[in-house]
Amino acid sequence: MATLATVCESDGVLGIVAPLALAAAANTALVVDLDRNGPRYPGSGSLAELVKDGPRRADLRPSRRGVAVLRNGDIAAADAAEVIAALIAGWPNVVLRLPSAATEVSVPFVPVVPLLPGGMTKRCHRPAAYQQIGWHEHAPGPELVIPTPSRNTVRAFLEGRMPTASRWVRAWRQVWETSWA
Repeated sequence: MATLATVCESDGVLGIVAPLALAAAANTALVVDLDRNGPRYPGSGSLAELVKDGPRRADLRPSRRGVAVLRNGDIAAADAAEVIAALIAGWPNVVLRLPSAATEVSVPFVPVVPLLPGGMTKRCHRPAAYQQIGWHEHAPGPELVIPTPSRNTVRAFLEGRMPTASRWVRAWRQVWETSWA
């Protein structure tokens, strides 16, 4: 079982879709949004509701291949720690979407940094996944570089659909294969 936490502090859209792409690259994964002010991902239920009602056995493991998304529902990660631990124990892969202010977590952490032209990309103080966003820029170090996503791929994620045959999603597999400890 693998768990990765991710955040993109400087690009709102990338902060929403990168965790979904990372989960889709794992084939079967759960995205848990730990940002109280995060997007209203589609689907029934939320992390807050799981904490309030208690998780059912069906919540704690996948029933099929693919990506499941658990939106936040206005709860602090600390208040959901037991449920989060149970989800991590039951799912083969979990992506924790962090609020932009959170950088210290007890699972491997992957910052997602957009590559800006003209040397404007701020070097991350730790290993990161650098995202091409239209210009072919070099990362400011030896970190991973993810290619630019297609509009159709981003649109599919934003509409609550999983894109099929996406080069961008396949590129996220390298994130799972990298040691982030």
